[in-house]
Amino acid sequence: MAESSFDIEANVDRQEVDNAINQAAREVSTRYDFKGTDTVVEWSGEGIRVESSTEERANAALDVLQSKFVKRKVSLKAMDTSDPQEVGGGRSRIDISLRTTLDKELAKEIVKQVKASKLKVGVTNMGDKVRVSSKSRDTLQEIIALVKAQDYDAPLVFTNYK
Repeated sequence: MAESSFDIEANVDRQEVDNAINQAAREVSTRYDFKGTDTVVEWSGEGIRVESSTEERANAALDVLQSKFVKRKVSLKAMDTSDPQEVGGGRSRIDISLRTTLDKELAKEIVKQVKASKLKVGVTNMGDKVRVSSKSRDTLQEIIALVKAQDYDAPLVFTNYK
C-alpha cells in the first residue's frame, strides 16, 4: 500500500484578498458615514493600506475590510495590523501586512505536536511547510483535525493531499 501525505502551509488566496480589498473600497466609497473623509483601502506593495481623515474612520474602514475577509473565507490570522499612525494633515493610516509563510518556530511547534500525538505518521519540517505522511488516510485526517483544534496564530492550509 502506498503512503499518503499532505503539507501544512501558511498561505492565503491572493485573488480572494484582492476581491475583499476591492469590495471594502467600494463599500467605503458609497457609505454615508464615510462621506467627506477621503477614506482609502488599497494595495500598498505587498501589504494593504487603510487611510482616512481620522483614526476612528480608519478603524471603521479596517472593520469593513475584516468583514469582507470573513465573507470571502480568508483567515483574519493572515493580517498583521499595525497601530494607527498619524500622517500629514491630521490623517490616520493603518498598514496591514499579509502572513504568507510558515515561520520556523511555528513549524517546529507543529512537528512537536504531531509527534506527541503518538499516531503512526512521518512528519518532516521542510522550512516553509510541514509534510505529514502515513499509510492510513484516516490517520492523516486525525492529524488535520488535531492541528485545526490547536488554533495556531497563522492562516494554516492543508495542501497536496495524496
